[in-house]
Amino acid sequence: MRLAPLQRVRIIGPSFLLLVFGLVVSGTESSDYSESEVLPDSYPSAPAEPLPEFLLEPEDAFIVKNRPVQLRCRASPATQIYFKCNGEWVNQNDHVTRESLDQVTGLVVREVDISVSRTQVEELFGLEDYWCQCVAWSSAGTTKSNRAYVRIAYLRKNFEQEPLGREVQLEQEVLLQCRPPEGMPAAEVDWLKNEDIIDPSQDSNFLITIDHNLIIKQARLSDTANYTCVARNVVARRRSSTATLIVYVSGGWSSWTEWSECNVPCGPGWQRRTRSCTNPAPLNGGIFCEGLSVQRVTCTTLCPVDGGWTQWAKWSACGTECTHWRSRECQDPLPRNGGKHCSGSMMESKNCTEGLCARNKKVSLEHASHPLSPGMGVAVYTGLVVALLLTVVMALGVGVLAYRRRCRHFHGDITDSSSALTAAFHPGNYKPPRQDNTLHPSAPPDLTATAGTFRGPLFSLPQGINDSPHKIPMTTSPLLDPLPSLKIKVYNSSTLSSLELPADMGLGDGEILSLKSVGTVGREREFHSHTLSREPGLSTSATLGHLGGRLTIPNTGVSLLVPPGTIPQGKFYEMYLIINKWDKTTLPSEGSQTVLSPVVSCGPSGMLLKRPVVLTLPHCAQLDTPTPDWTLTLKTQTHQGAWEEVLTVGEESLSSPCYLQLEEECCHVLMEQLGTYGLVGQSCPPRPACKRLQLALFAPRAPCLSLDYSLRIYCIHDTPQALKEVMDLERSLGGVLIEDPKPLLFKDSYHNLRLSIHDIPHNHWRSKLLAKYQEIPFYHIWSGSQRPLHCTFSLERASLAVSQLACKICVRQVEGEGQIFQLHTDIQETLPPHSPLPSASTCLPSSQVGPYAFRLPDSIRHKICASLDAPSARGCDWRLLARSLGFDRSGLSLVLISGVWSIKLKVSVPF
Repeated sequence: MRLAPLQRVRIIGPSFLLLVFGLVVSGTESSDYSESEVLPDSYPSAPAEPLPEFLLEPEDAFIVKNRPVQLRCRASPATQIYFKCNGEWVNQNDHVTRESLDQVTGLVVREVDISVSRTQVEELFGLEDYWCQCVAWSSAGTTKSNRAYVRIAYLRKNFEQEPLGREVQLEQEVLLQCRPPEGMPAAEVDWLKNEDIIDPSQDSNFLITIDHNLIIKQARLSDTANYTCVARNVVARRRSSTATLIVYVSGGWSSWTEWSECNVPCGPGWQRRTRSCTNPAPLNGGIFCEGLSVQRVTCTTLCPVDGGWTQWAKWSACGTECTHWRSRECQDPLPRNGGKHCSGSMMESKNCTEGLCARNKKVSLEHASHPLSPGMGVAVYTGLVVALLLTVVMALGVGVLAYRRRCRHFHGDITDSSSALTAAFHPGNYKPPRQDNTLHPSAPPDLTATAGTFRGPLFSLPQGINDSPHKIPMTTSPLLDPLPSLKIKVYNSSTLSSLELPADMGLGDGEILSLKSVGTVGREREFHSHTLSREPGLSTSATLGHLGGRLTIPNTGVSLLVPPGTIPQGKFYEMYLIINKWDKTTLPSEGSQTVLSPVVSCGPSGMLLKRPVVLTLPHCAQLDTPTPDWTLTLKTQTHQGAWEEVLTVGEESLSSPCYLQLEEECCHVLMEQLGTYGLVGQSCPPRPACKRLQLALFAPRAPCLSLDYSLRIYCIHDTPQALKEVMDLERSLGGVLIEDPKPLLFKDSYHNLRLSIHDIPHNHWRSKLLAKYQEIPFYHIWSGSQRPLHCTFSLERASLAVSQLACKICVRQVEGEGQIFQLHTDIQETLPPHSPLPSASTCLPSSQVGPYAFRLPDSIRHKICASLDAPSARGCDWRLLARSLGFDRSGLSLVLISGVWSIKLKVSVPF
């Protein structure tokens, strides 16, 4: 190859070459030019071509087994391009060259490939690895690429160090060492836990060091597993021997129980107290608790001593009544330690003259000489009869007064509001008249006229000597004005089909439209742009008008109250209330938020409301702490399915679209727009919040005809709706609730819920669970996105003759609270179904229409409002009522939820 001239061109430069070329040309021309002519100062030159630039350089490669590798490079502009390997030029015939033209710059682009085989690499002698580089030429000079090294890949079979199994205590740090086999390229290492790859980014308790060791920061019971070190590169994949890690828990004593009663009722004995090795219980070979589980101490119980009489004293002197007496005392011995008192008389008297007393005879003669006259006998007997009749009449009067005080109610279907007012606003239960339905004898009775039960005084102020400035002057108030006679007429309008009645029907405020309530809707109606599915027992609907009403889903704690005047006069709407099932809706929680209430839809959406309605939702937030642990948010769902925040509790303002009153187990939402709502929350730093959960234990319905037997424990929200959903699910699966649900406070601490079964009689039963316990991940419970959550303990009995099962099931949050189920049952004995939910006969009706849906008549509500509307300098107005009821939030609407009044606070000054 002729490379020297090209290198000289690069050194000399194109300008000098053109000058020399011009001189040579001028010297060879004819002698037309005379020697006296002078050369010009400069000559025009062609544009300089740049040096080659590599668009693609060869890369390092590994020969796997006997497969050759391909090296490629690309340069522009390039007139020639070749490979040089280990300082020697590769044969031109071994190059595969391609040439193209860059469409942007117009320069020539050359690309060349060569193949390097395993034989070429192995034939190289020396310490240096086999390398190749690319050289490109242009008219401006040459350019060399970086070196690309070609090596033979391999991976040895044996690990330099393999992990070793061990037993560690709970929360101890664990180090599992692994040094992979030698290889080219260096092997990458993965760790397997029970054949699953460990990802430290998913579980921060694991750490893989730079030298491939595995560190478990704090050993958990769930870390008991088989661990394997896996090394891999482009050639092969090697597995180390499996190391078994066992995390054991040493037992800890529980607290001592209270001392038992003395074992003997009288005299010396002993009493005992116990403790158990369950705090925690030893697991996986952990050390059992040291010390005694039972303590005994001696005790002495004082024996009861019955009283005894002393000897009779001497007889006294004979008195003027011709009698004398004597006495004795209960002091031989005195009754002690609960002993019986002496029985009998303490004094005794008798005649001391043996019947010869002159005074007694005189009196007897006088009585004998004056017998009772007939007129006096009649008068005596008449007086006795009159006294007896008066006693009976007084007893009846007292009984009637006691009965009225206990069961004060609105009699029949006509209510006098004045009498209700004088009865201190304590209405009782209203019993609706019987309605005979000859056309539909199987139809359910009309429950729309049933009133709820109001317990306790509506509003009271502490009475005392110094409270006179705070008393409301009722004598000058319109509250005690005579009320008009309020009579409520009941109409049966179940045949009405139109939602808007003509105005000439003349329905007044005192008239109710008794409508048939729908508990389980059999037909589908589209109230939104999308169809809402109605599950049996999770929905209700009713046709409501100007008088308002209440929709209630039984056994769920969900209700919707529509005050009078909410719907315009003369209009009627088919209103509904639906609890959305968790598997058919998008939950409103995001991030660290948790769902605290059922997702409820009320409608129809877009309905024009003249007054706010009250939606009641149960929740499972624990609110009994002195400092707030929750940030609670009410969310609503748009027609597109997205969730939007409506308000945050405690941050309401005058522009808030609704108001939320929070109680320990439910919340009341005052709103003017119907739709889909749900309550979510998250912890308020620095203290973690707690959710109230319920643990429900179910077993197969007896008798059990199989050797297999399963126990299912559900972890659900502590709300009536969640328990009802699980009861319905288990009823369809053939399960029965064998014990009352137990409460559990679940803390926002990122710790899982752990379930384990203990004290199984191994002679007759065997557990199919391979691990010592089961766990429900924290996020599954906290997010509320998976319902219902449960764990199953599968057992197998030795024979069909075994019917008794006694065991203990422990459920607790790691580093949190827990509960224990003590199970002792006969699986062949058919027990009556156990249900903590109220029966159908005690449930409130699913809908109530008109005045009977409210605890106070409309006239009384108006008079109460008129009495408190006028501002008082002494504060005897809405401000005092709001402060006493705990609704004193500045500038907000006040709604007395407990009395179900539709009242707005009209005071703008701060409290």
